[in-house]
Amino acid sequence: MKKRFLIISALLAITCISCSGNTAQNEPEQTSTPAPVSSEKATVYFTSDISAEGLVKIYEKLEWTPSGKTAVKISTGEPPASNYLRPELIKDLVQKVDGTIVECNTAYGGSRASSAMHRQVAEDHGFTAIAPFDLLDEEGEIEWPVTGGTRLDKAIVGSHSENYTDWIILSHFKGHAMAGFGGAIKNVGIGMSSPSGKVYVHTAGKKTSGSIFYSDQDVWLEALPEMVSAVRDHVGEEHIIYINVMNRLSVDCDCDGNPAEPDIHDIGILASFDPVALDQACVDLVYKAEGNESLVKRIENRHGIHALEHAEAIGLGSRAYDLVNIDD
Repeated sequence: MKKRFLIISALLAITCISCSGNTAQNEPEQTSTPAPVSSEKATVYFTSDISAEGLVKIYEKLEWTPSGKTAVKISTGEPPASNYLRPELIKDLVQKVDGTIVECNTAYGGSRASSAMHRQVAEDHGFTAIAPFDLLDEEGEIEWPVTGGTRLDKAIVGSHSENYTDWIILSHFKGHAMAGFGGAIKNVGIGMSSPSGKVYVHTAGKKTSGSIFYSDQDVWLEALPEMVSAVRDHVGEEHIIYINVMNRLSVDCDCDGNPAEPDIHDIGILASFDPVALDQACVDLVYKAEGNESLVKRIENRHGIHALEHAEAIGLGSRAYDLVNIDD
C-alpha cells in the first residue's frame, strides 16, 4: 500500500493535484465498512431537492440559529472547470444567516495559492457578488490545541478564524485524490487549515513546510479528524453545523481544475450536527448508487473510510446514524 501510494503521490506532485484514476490491480470487494452498533446514533437529515430552496429547508430542519458573526466555509474551486458549489445554489442560505464566505489559501500551488489570486478566483466564480468574502489566513495564522490526539497536538488555522462565533461547514461531497473522498471532515481538516497547517495535517504533524505528500496513508488520514476536533472544541460544538451537497459526484476534488465527469447521478443534500455521521451517510449512499464503481475504487484505494474510523475512536462523532428523509 505504501509503495503504491508513493507512486500516486509522485504523479500528483507533477500535476499539482490531478487525480486521473490510478487504481489497484486487485480491487477490493465493493462493500462499505459497516458502522458500529451504537445506542448513540446521530441524526442525519436528507433531501433529494438539490436547489437553493432545498438547501434552506434542510438548514431549517436543524433548528439552529447563529448567535453572532457567521462563517460559511466552502471551497471556492480550482479554475477552470471544477465542481465547486455554485453561488446560485448557496446564495439564499448564506444571506439568510447574514454569513461571510470563508476560505484559506492552498499549499500545493495552483490559482489559489496567494491571497490576491484566490480573491480573483472567488470573484470570477461569483462568490463575492453574493456575500462578504474572507480569506482566513490572509493576515497570518494561529494555533488551536488538539486534545486527545495521537497524530497532532495543534491545529494551525488562519488568524481571521477568531473573528467568527458560528460556523456552517458547507461541503461538496466528492472523491479526492489523497483522502479517497472529501466531505465535512475534509472541508474542515484541510480546508480551514492555513497553508502551513495543511502541510502539518497532510504529514501527520511532522512538518509545516514543503511537500504535502506523506508515505503513510492511514497515519495522515488519522490527522484529518484530529484537526477537526480542535476546531469543534475551540468554537464549541453548539456553534457549528455541517451540510454536504451530493451533486456532480466526480472521483476528483474541487481542487482539481479539470475533474473527471461524474459517473453517478446527483443524490441530494444531507445535514447534521455530527460530521462523522454525515460523511458516513454520504459514503453509504455512494455505495448504494448506480454507476458508483469509479468513486468506490477511489475511496477504497485510498482507504478513505479509515478517517471515519479514527474520527469515531477519538470521539469526534458517531458512524451510527438515523437518516431522516425530510421529503416524506
